[in-house]
Amino acid sequence: MMHNPVWLFDLDNTLHNASAHIFPHINLSMRQYIERHLSVDEDEANRIRQDYWTRYGATMLGMMRHHGTNPQHFLAETHQFPELQRQLVFQRATLHMLQRLPGKKILFSNAPGQYAHQILRLTGLDKYFAAVYTVENLKFKPKPMLQGFRTLLRQEHLNPRRCIMVEDSLANLVSAKKLGMKTVWVSAGSRHSPFVDVKIRSVLQLPQRCGRL
Repeated sequence: MMHNPVWLFDLDNTLHNASAHIFPHINLSMRQYIERHLSVDEDEANRIRQDYWTRYGATMLGMMRHHGTNPQHFLAETHQFPELQRQLVFQRATLHMLQRLPGKKILFSNAPGQYAHQILRLTGLDKYFAAVYTVENLKFKPKPMLQGFRTLLRQEHLNPRRCIMVEDSLANLVSAKKLGMKTVWVSAGSRHSPFVDVKIRSVLQLPQRCGRL
């Protein structure tokens, strides 16, 4: 493994399982937001939400580009979690895994700040990260947009060749690799990619596999 690495960790579906309860909740909230603000029915709102996510990597970007939506308002309305503790699916062994990894750790998430900090606090992950970058810090240029990566690198005074990106999204890893980072794909699928240095099924495997970096 490279000497004195800087780990850039995604949050959702990398450090905790967001697909079980949190993502369905967000998808519903986004669909309802689109219904209210664009005056469309449920099917059309779902189509728009999915289309913008596919085209831009974030529904928010499509809403900003095509409808002039205020991103702060969109995020505040679609990331309300009155029962977040109950919706969390988190393995506490993740804390021990982070403790074992040498080097600095930075959270690099497309999520809004309030939500990300809630997750970090509820799980105890907040103790392990030297810095937290959310979509607001990225000036609403989320992954896989290179501008967001460059904002983080500039503000942290980092050489991308020192960085290891740990992600569940292949598109985001492609951007990281183009900048010269090492990449770790957290995925249970069978697909492989030349943009991935190490593939693991769970982030808990990272200490055993990081020697390959």
